[in-house]
Amino acid sequence: MIRLTHPMRWLPILACSAALISGTTAAVAQAAPARPAAAGIAAPAAAAKAPLLPESFAGWVSADAPKAVTDPAQADQASIAALKEYGFTDGALAMYKRDGETLSLRVLRFNDATGAYGAYSFYRPSGWPKEQVGTGAASNHNRVLFWTGNTVVDATFSHIGPMSGSELRELAGELPAPEGSKALTPPVLANLPQTSLDPQTTHYAVGPAGYAGSGGVLPPALIGFDRGAEAVTATYTLTSGPATLTIVDYPTPQMAAVQERTLRDYIKAGSQAQNPWPKPLADSDVASLEVRRSGPLVILVSGDAVPDESHKLIGAVHYDADLISVPQPMESEVAKTGRLLVGIAVLVVIGCSAAILLGFFLGGGRALYRVAHGKPASTVYDAEFISLDLKEKWVDPVPSIDGSHPNG
Repeated sequence: MIRLTHPMRWLPILACSAALISGTTAAVAQAAPARPAAAGIAAPAAAAKAPLLPESFAGWVSADAPKAVTDPAQADQASIAALKEYGFTDGALAMYKRDGETLSLRVLRFNDATGAYGAYSFYRPSGWPKEQVGTGAASNHNRVLFWTGNTVVDATFSHIGPMSGSELRELAGELPAPEGSKALTPPVLANLPQTSLDPQTTHYAVGPAGYAGSGGVLPPALIGFDRGAEAVTATYTLTSGPATLTIVDYPTPQMAAVQERTLRDYIKAGSQAQNPWPKPLADSDVASLEVRRSGPLVILVSGDAVPDESHKLIGAVHYDADLISVPQPMESEVAKTGRLLVGIAVLVVIGCSAAILLGFFLGGGRALYRVAHGKPASTVYDAEFISLDLKEKWVDPVPSIDGSHPNG
Protein backbone atom coordinates (compact mmCIF):
# COMPACT_ATOMS: atom_id res chain seq x y z
CA MET A 1 0.00 0.00 0.00
CA ILE A 2 1.31 3.47 -0.93
CA ARG A 3 0.65 6.27 1.53
CA LEU A 4 0.63 9.83 0.27
CA THR A 5 1.68 11.93 3.22
CA HIS A 6 2.51 15.12 1.40
CA PRO A 7 -0.29 17.23 -0.09
CA MET A 8 1.69 17.84 -3.29
CA ARG A 9 1.63 14.14 -4.04
CA TRP A 10 -2.13 14.31 -4.62
CA LEU A 11 -1.75 16.73 -7.55
CA PRO A 12 -1.08 14.10 -10.30
CA ILE A 13 -4.06 12.03 -9.19
CA LEU A 14 -6.33 15.06 -9.06
CA ALA A 15 -5.16 16.11 -12.51
CA CYS A 16 -5.83 12.64 -13.96
CA SER A 17 -9.27 12.55 -12.35
CA ALA A 18 -10.16 15.94 -13.75
CA ALA A 19 -9.03 14.87 -17.22
CA LEU A 20 -11.06 11.66 -17.00
CA ILE A 21 -14.19 13.52 -15.87
CA SER A 22 -13.83 16.13 -18.61
CA GLY A 23 -13.27 13.42 -21.24
CA THR A 24 -16.35 11.53 -20.11
CA THR A 25 -18.42 14.71 -20.14
CA ALA A 26 -17.23 15.48 -23.65
CA ALA A 27 -18.07 11.99 -24.84
CA VAL A 28 -21.56 12.24 -23.39
CA ALA A 29 -22.01 15.64 -24.96
CA GLN A 30 -20.99 14.27 -28.37
CA ALA A 31 -23.26 11.22 -28.03
CA ALA A 32 -26.28 13.17 -26.83
CA PRO A 33 -27.28 14.64 -30.25
CA ALA A 34 -27.45 11.10 -31.73
CA ARG A 35 -30.33 10.15 -29.43
CA PRO A 36 -33.86 10.91 -30.57
CA ALA A 37 -35.32 14.01 -29.00
CA ALA A 38 -38.70 12.37 -28.59
CA ALA A 39 -40.21 8.94 -28.80
CA GLY A 40 -42.39 9.97 -31.73
CA ILE A 41 -39.47 10.80 -34.03
CA ALA A 42 -39.03 8.15 -36.71
CA ALA A 43 -35.78 6.22 -37.15
CA PRO A 44 -33.35 7.42 -39.82
CA ALA A 45 -34.01 6.20 -43.33
CA ALA A 46 -30.65 4.39 -43.38
CA ALA A 47 -31.81 2.11 -40.57
CA ALA A 48 -34.82 0.87 -42.58
CA LYS A 49 -34.59 -2.31 -44.61
CA ALA A 50 -33.43 -1.85 -48.16
CA PRO A 51 -36.12 -2.56 -50.79
CA LEU A 52 -36.04 -6.12 -52.06
CA LEU A 53 -36.64 -5.30 -55.71
CA PRO A 54 -35.11 -2.49 -57.79
CA GLU A 55 -37.14 -0.23 -60.05
CA SER A 56 -35.32 -1.61 -63.08
CA PHE A 57 -32.65 -4.16 -64.00
CA ALA A 58 -31.27 -5.67 -67.21
CA GLY A 59 -33.62 -3.53 -69.31
CA TRP A 60 -36.71 -4.57 -67.34
CA VAL A 61 -38.66 -1.63 -65.92
CA SER A 62 -41.29 -1.93 -63.22
CA ALA A 63 -44.73 -0.93 -64.40
CA ASP A 64 -45.54 0.23 -60.88
CA ALA A 65 -43.43 0.55 -57.77
CA PRO A 66 -42.72 -2.93 -56.31
CA LYS A 67 -45.29 -3.75 -53.64
CA ALA A 68 -43.81 -4.63 -50.26
CA VAL A 69 -45.64 -7.31 -48.26
CA THR A 70 -45.22 -8.34 -44.63
CA ASP A 71 -48.20 -10.68 -44.27
CA PRO A 72 -47.72 -14.28 -45.48
CA ALA A 73 -51.29 -14.19 -46.77
CA GLN A 74 -50.30 -11.45 -49.23
CA ALA A 75 -47.31 -13.48 -50.42
CA ASP A 76 -49.06 -16.85 -50.79
CA GLN A 77 -52.55 -17.42 -49.46
CA ALA A 78 -52.33 -21.18 -49.94
CA SER A 79 -49.06 -21.64 -48.01
CA ILE A 80 -49.42 -19.38 -44.99
CA ALA A 81 -48.57 -22.09 -42.44
CA ALA A 82 -45.49 -23.26 -44.35
CA LEU A 83 -44.16 -19.71 -44.76
CA LYS A 84 -44.50 -19.12 -41.03
CA GLU A 85 -42.65 -22.35 -40.28
CA TYR A 86 -39.73 -21.30 -42.48
CA GLY A 87 -39.52 -17.88 -40.81
CA PHE A 88 -41.02 -15.54 -43.40
CA THR A 89 -40.31 -11.87 -42.60
CA ASP A 90 -41.32 -9.85 -45.66
CA GLY A 91 -41.49 -9.90 -49.42
CA ALA A 92 -42.20 -7.95 -52.58
CA LEU A 93 -44.38 -8.32 -55.66
CA ALA A 94 -43.66 -6.58 -58.96
CA MET A 95 -44.51 -6.67 -62.66
CA TYR A 96 -41.79 -5.64 -65.12
CA LYS A 97 -42.15 -4.79 -68.80
CA ARG A 98 -39.73 -4.62 -71.73
CA ASP A 99 -40.45 -4.48 -75.45
CA GLY A 100 -43.98 -5.77 -75.03
CA GLU A 101 -42.94 -8.68 -72.79
CA THR A 102 -43.64 -9.06 -69.09
CA LEU A 103 -41.82 -10.54 -66.11
CA SER A 104 -43.69 -11.26 -62.89
CA LEU A 105 -41.58 -11.48 -59.73
CA ARG A 106 -42.48 -12.68 -56.27
CA VAL A 107 -39.69 -12.31 -53.72
CA LEU A 108 -39.86 -13.86 -50.25
CA ARG A 109 -37.37 -13.02 -47.49
CA PHE A 110 -36.79 -15.18 -44.40
CA ASN A 111 -34.90 -14.94 -41.12
CA ASP A 112 -31.90 -16.84 -42.45
CA ALA A 113 -30.61 -18.98 -45.30
CA THR A 114 -32.00 -22.12 -43.66
CA GLY A 115 -35.55 -20.85 -44.00
CA ALA A 116 -34.91 -19.66 -47.56
CA TYR A 117 -33.60 -23.04 -48.64
CA GLY A 118 -36.54 -24.79 -46.98
CA ALA A 119 -39.03 -22.55 -48.76
CA TYR A 120 -37.20 -23.06 -52.07
CA SER A 121 -37.37 -26.84 -51.65
CA PHE A 122 -41.04 -26.51 -50.67
CA TYR A 123 -41.99 -24.61 -53.84
CA ARG A 124 -39.71 -26.55 -56.23
CA PRO A 125 -41.38 -29.77 -57.45
CA SER A 126 -39.07 -32.75 -57.82
CA GLY A 127 -37.72 -33.24 -61.32
CA TRP A 128 -37.42 -29.62 -62.48
CA PRO A 129 -34.21 -29.07 -64.48
CA LYS A 130 -31.38 -27.33 -62.68
CA GLU A 131 -30.41 -23.76 -63.57
CA GLN A 132 -27.34 -21.67 -62.78
CA VAL A 133 -28.93 -18.77 -60.92
CA GLY A 134 -28.24 -17.73 -57.35
CA THR A 135 -27.29 -20.46 -54.88
CA GLY A 136 -29.75 -22.96 -56.34
CA ALA A 137 -32.33 -22.78 -59.12
CA ALA A 138 -34.77 -24.84 -61.15
CA SER A 139 -37.04 -24.03 -64.08
CA ASN A 140 -40.17 -25.26 -65.78
CA HIS A 141 -40.70 -23.72 -69.21
CA ASN A 142 -41.11 -19.98 -68.61
CA ARG A 143 -41.01 -20.17 -64.79
CA VAL A 144 -37.73 -19.98 -62.85
CA LEU A 145 -37.40 -20.51 -59.12
CA PHE A 146 -34.14 -19.71 -57.31
CA TRP A 147 -32.82 -18.80 -53.89
CA THR A 148 -29.84 -16.81 -52.70
CA GLY A 149 -28.92 -15.80 -49.15
CA ASN A 150 -32.17 -15.59 -47.19
CA THR A 151 -34.30 -14.77 -50.23
CA VAL A 152 -36.42 -16.89 -52.60
CA VAL A 153 -37.40 -15.53 -56.02
CA ASP A 154 -40.24 -16.90 -58.14
CA ALA A 155 -39.99 -15.46 -61.68
CA THR A 156 -42.47 -16.00 -64.51
CA PHE A 157 -41.58 -14.78 -68.02
CA SER A 158 -44.15 -14.18 -70.71
CA HIS A 159 -41.52 -15.51 -73.09
CA ILE A 160 -38.30 -17.21 -72.03
CA GLY A 161 -35.22 -16.14 -73.97
CA PRO A 162 -31.53 -17.07 -74.22
CA MET A 163 -30.58 -14.16 -71.93
CA SER A 164 -33.22 -14.79 -69.27
CA GLY A 165 -30.77 -16.66 -67.06
CA SER A 166 -28.16 -13.89 -67.14
CA GLU A 167 -30.88 -11.31 -66.40
CA LEU A 168 -31.94 -13.22 -63.29
CA ARG A 169 -28.30 -13.59 -62.25
CA GLU A 170 -28.00 -9.81 -62.42
CA LEU A 171 -31.09 -9.52 -60.23
CA ALA A 172 -29.66 -12.07 -57.76
CA GLY A 173 -26.54 -9.92 -57.41
CA GLU A 174 -28.64 -6.93 -56.33
CA LEU A 175 -30.57 -8.77 -53.61
CA PRO A 176 -29.47 -8.10 -50.00
CA ALA A 177 -27.37 -10.89 -48.50
CA PRO A 178 -27.37 -12.02 -44.84
CA GLU A 179 -24.21 -12.12 -42.73
CA GLY A 180 -22.76 -14.39 -40.07
CA SER A 181 -24.74 -17.39 -38.91
CA LYS A 182 -27.81 -16.28 -40.89
CA ALA A 183 -26.00 -17.25 -44.09
CA LEU A 184 -25.57 -20.91 -43.07
CA THR A 185 -27.55 -23.69 -44.75
CA PRO A 186 -29.22 -26.51 -42.75
CA PRO A 187 -26.50 -28.73 -41.21
CA VAL A 188 -28.63 -31.87 -41.67
CA LEU A 189 -28.04 -31.66 -45.43
CA ALA A 190 -24.43 -32.69 -44.87
CA ASN A 191 -25.62 -36.13 -43.74
CA LEU A 192 -27.09 -37.00 -47.13
CA PRO A 193 -24.94 -39.52 -49.06
CA GLN A 194 -23.90 -37.99 -52.37
CA THR A 195 -23.64 -41.19 -54.40
CA SER A 196 -26.69 -41.68 -56.69
CA LEU A 197 -28.37 -38.60 -55.16
CA ASP A 198 -30.72 -36.55 -57.31
CA PRO A 199 -30.15 -33.06 -55.87
CA GLN A 200 -33.30 -31.68 -57.49
CA THR A 201 -35.43 -33.91 -55.25
CA THR A 202 -34.14 -32.70 -51.88
CA HIS A 203 -36.77 -31.19 -49.58
CA TYR A 204 -36.17 -29.67 -46.15
CA ALA A 205 -38.89 -29.06 -43.55
CA VAL A 206 -39.08 -27.67 -40.03
CA GLY A 207 -42.82 -28.09 -39.54
CA PRO A 208 -45.77 -30.27 -40.49
CA ALA A 209 -47.11 -27.94 -43.18
CA GLY A 210 -43.81 -27.74 -45.02
CA TYR A 211 -43.20 -31.47 -44.68
CA ALA A 212 -46.62 -32.51 -45.95
CA GLY A 213 -46.59 -29.89 -48.70
CA SER A 214 -43.28 -31.13 -50.08
CA GLY A 215 -44.39 -34.77 -50.26
CA GLY A 216 -43.11 -36.22 -47.01
CA VAL A 217 -43.11 -40.01 -46.65
CA LEU A 218 -44.28 -40.19 -43.03
CA PRO A 219 -47.31 -38.66 -41.29
CA PRO A 220 -46.23 -35.21 -40.00
CA ALA A 221 -47.54 -36.02 -36.51
CA LEU A 222 -45.12 -38.94 -36.31
CA ILE A 223 -42.05 -36.74 -36.92
CA GLY A 224 -42.28 -34.66 -33.76
CA PHE A 225 -41.74 -31.17 -35.17
CA ASP A 226 -43.08 -29.77 -31.92
CA ARG A 227 -39.93 -31.15 -30.26
CA GLY A 228 -37.58 -29.21 -32.52
CA ALA A 229 -37.14 -31.86 -35.22
CA GLU A 230 -35.89 -31.08 -38.73
CA ALA A 231 -36.51 -33.39 -41.68
CA VAL A 232 -34.84 -33.75 -45.07
CA THR A 233 -36.08 -36.04 -47.84
CA ALA A 234 -34.20 -36.99 -51.02
CA THR A 235 -34.53 -39.49 -53.87
CA TYR A 236 -31.71 -41.81 -54.97
CA THR A 237 -31.49 -43.52 -58.33
CA LEU A 238 -30.28 -47.02 -57.50
CA THR A 239 -29.71 -49.93 -59.87
CA SER A 240 -32.81 -51.85 -58.85
CA GLY A 241 -35.08 -48.80 -58.64
CA PRO A 242 -35.59 -45.42 -56.95
CA ALA A 243 -35.31 -45.13 -53.19
CA THR A 244 -36.35 -42.30 -50.91
CA LEU A 245 -34.19 -41.45 -47.92
CA THR A 246 -35.72 -39.56 -44.99
CA ILE A 247 -33.45 -38.14 -42.27
CA VAL A 248 -34.98 -36.57 -39.17
CA ASP A 249 -32.63 -34.60 -36.93
CA TYR A 250 -33.61 -34.29 -33.24
CA PRO A 251 -32.07 -32.02 -30.59
CA THR A 252 -30.70 -34.96 -28.54
CA PRO A 253 -29.86 -38.65 -29.14
CA GLN A 254 -32.27 -39.60 -26.34
CA MET A 255 -35.19 -38.03 -28.20
CA ALA A 256 -34.06 -39.77 -31.39
CA ALA A 257 -34.00 -43.16 -29.61
CA VAL A 258 -37.62 -42.70 -28.50
CA GLN A 259 -38.73 -41.64 -31.98
CA GLU A 260 -36.86 -44.57 -33.54
CA ARG A 261 -38.89 -47.07 -31.48
CA THR A 262 -42.10 -45.23 -32.36
CA LEU A 263 -41.26 -45.31 -36.04
CA ARG A 264 -40.35 -49.00 -35.95
CA ASP A 265 -43.67 -49.84 -34.31
CA TYR A 266 -45.48 -47.77 -36.93
CA ILE A 267 -43.78 -49.57 -39.83
CA LYS A 268 -44.34 -52.94 -38.20
CA ALA A 269 -48.06 -52.26 -37.70
CA GLY A 270 -48.54 -51.77 -41.45
CA SER A 271 -52.16 -51.35 -42.42
CA GLN A 272 -53.16 -51.78 -38.76
CA ALA A 273 -51.36 -48.57 -37.76
CA GLN A 274 -53.41 -45.90 -36.05
CA ASN A 275 -52.35 -43.31 -38.65
CA PRO A 276 -52.88 -44.59 -42.21
CA TRP A 277 -49.75 -44.83 -44.31
CA PRO A 278 -49.28 -41.87 -46.68
CA LYS A 279 -49.24 -42.71 -50.39
CA PRO A 280 -45.41 -42.53 -50.79
CA LEU A 281 -45.03 -45.05 -47.98
CA ALA A 282 -47.91 -47.26 -49.15
CA ASP A 283 -46.41 -47.43 -52.67
CA SER A 284 -43.06 -48.64 -51.30
CA ASP A 285 -41.82 -52.22 -51.25
CA VAL A 286 -42.45 -53.40 -47.70
CA ALA A 287 -39.35 -55.60 -47.80
CA SER A 288 -37.18 -52.55 -48.50
CA LEU A 289 -38.47 -50.45 -45.59
CA GLU A 290 -35.81 -50.04 -42.93
CA VAL A 291 -35.35 -47.76 -39.92
CA ARG A 292 -32.02 -46.90 -38.31
CA ARG A 293 -30.62 -44.39 -35.83
CA SER A 294 -27.25 -42.66 -35.74
CA GLY A 295 -26.80 -40.24 -32.84
CA PRO A 296 -29.64 -37.70 -32.98
CA LEU A 297 -30.57 -38.81 -36.51
CA VAL A 298 -33.41 -41.22 -37.32
CA ILE A 299 -33.20 -42.57 -40.87
CA LEU A 300 -35.89 -44.25 -42.96
CA VAL A 301 -35.41 -45.74 -46.43
CA SER A 302 -38.41 -46.43 -48.63
CA GLY A 303 -39.15 -46.94 -52.33
CA ASP A 304 -38.81 -49.77 -54.81
CA ALA A 305 -35.13 -50.68 -54.49
CA VAL A 306 -34.19 -54.21 -53.46
CA PRO A 307 -33.49 -54.72 -49.74
CA ASP A 308 -29.71 -55.07 -50.26
CA GLU A 309 -29.39 -51.69 -51.95
CA SER A 310 -31.74 -50.06 -49.47
CA HIS A 311 -29.65 -51.43 -46.61
CA LYS A 312 -26.44 -50.06 -48.15
CA LEU A 313 -28.04 -46.67 -48.65
CA ILE A 314 -29.30 -46.35 -45.09
CA GLY A 315 -25.97 -47.63 -43.78
CA ALA A 316 -24.14 -44.79 -45.56
CA VAL A 317 -25.65 -42.23 -43.18
CA HIS A 318 -23.36 -41.58 -40.21
CA TYR A 319 -23.59 -38.81 -37.69
CA ASP A 320 -20.24 -37.20 -36.93
CA ALA A 321 -20.29 -35.23 -33.71
CA ASP A 322 -18.07 -32.15 -33.64
CA LEU A 323 -16.78 -32.28 -30.10
CA ILE A 324 -15.22 -29.18 -28.54
CA SER A 325 -12.87 -29.74 -25.63
CA VAL A 326 -13.50 -27.30 -22.83
CA PRO A 327 -10.41 -26.92 -20.61
CA GLN A 328 -11.12 -27.80 -17.00
CA PRO A 329 -9.10 -26.66 -13.96
CA MET A 330 -6.70 -29.44 -12.93
CA GLU A 331 -5.43 -27.93 -9.67
CA SER A 332 -7.07 -28.58 -6.32
CA GLU A 333 -7.59 -25.98 -3.63
CA VAL A 334 -4.70 -27.50 -1.63
CA ALA A 335 -2.35 -27.04 -4.57
CA LYS A 336 -3.48 -23.44 -5.00
CA THR A 337 -2.85 -22.75 -1.27
CA GLY A 338 0.59 -24.33 -1.50
CA ARG A 339 1.46 -22.16 -4.48
CA LEU A 340 0.32 -19.09 -2.54
CA LEU A 341 2.53 -19.97 0.45
CA VAL A 342 5.52 -20.64 -1.77
CA GLY A 343 4.99 -17.28 -3.43
CA ILE A 344 4.88 -15.53 -0.05
CA ALA A 345 8.09 -17.28 1.05
CA VAL A 346 9.85 -16.30 -2.16
CA LEU A 347 8.72 -12.71 -1.68
CA VAL A 348 10.08 -12.68 1.90
CA VAL A 349 13.44 -14.09 0.77
CA ILE A 350 13.70 -11.51 -1.98
CA GLY A 351 12.89 -8.69 0.46
CA CYS A 352 15.46 -9.88 3.02
CA SER A 353 18.12 -10.28 0.34
CA ALA A 354 17.42 -6.80 -0.93
CA ALA A 355 17.69 -5.38 2.60
CA ILE A 356 21.02 -7.16 3.19
CA LEU A 357 22.46 -5.98 -0.12
CA LEU A 358 21.27 -2.45 0.53
CA GLY A 359 22.84 -2.44 3.98
CA PHE A 360 26.08 -3.86 2.61
CA PHE A 361 26.43 -1.24 -0.06
CA LEU A 362 25.47 1.71 2.17
CA GLY A 363 27.56 0.56 5.15
CA GLY A 364 30.49 -0.49 3.00
CA GLY A 365 30.48 2.82 1.17
CA ARG A 366 30.64 4.76 4.43
CA ALA A 367 33.48 2.57 5.71
CA LEU A 368 35.49 3.15 2.54
CA TYR A 369 34.92 6.86 2.86
CA ARG A 370 36.27 6.91 6.47
CA VAL A 371 39.29 4.82 5.56
CA ALA A 372 40.06 7.17 2.67
CA HIS A 373 40.11 10.08 5.13
CA GLY A 374 42.43 8.36 7.57
CA LYS A 375 39.82 7.32 10.07
CA PRO A 376 38.95 3.87 11.35
CA ALA A 377 36.34 2.02 9.31
CA SER A 378 34.04 1.87 12.32
CA THR A 379 32.91 4.74 14.49
CA VAL A 380 33.22 2.61 17.63
CA TYR A 381 36.73 3.91 18.23
CA ASP A 382 35.77 7.57 17.91
CA ALA A 383 35.70 9.51 21.26
CA GLU A 384 33.47 12.38 20.57
CA PHE A 385 33.11 14.79 23.52
CA ILE A 386 31.63 18.22 23.65
CA SER A 387 34.41 20.69 24.69
CA LEU A 388 33.58 24.20 25.82
CA ASP A 389 37.29 25.25 25.72
CA LEU A 390 37.05 27.30 28.97
CA LYS A 391 40.42 28.93 30.02
CA GLU A 392 41.33 31.48 32.81
CA LYS A 393 42.66 34.78 31.51
CA TRP A 394 44.52 37.64 33.45
CA VAL A 395 42.92 40.99 33.01
CA ASP A 396 45.26 43.99 33.55
CA PRO A 397 43.48 46.43 35.88
CA VAL A 398 43.00 50.00 34.65
CA PRO A 399 45.06 52.64 36.72
CA SER A 400 43.27 55.49 38.43
CA ILE A 401 43.57 59.18 37.57
CA ASP A 402 46.29 59.92 40.07
CA GLY A 403 48.36 57.07 38.89
CA SER A 404 47.79 54.89 41.82
CA HIS A 405 46.85 51.26 41.32
CA PRO A 406 43.33 50.37 42.46
CA ASN A 407 44.63 47.34 44.31
CA GLY A 408 46.98 49.42 46.33
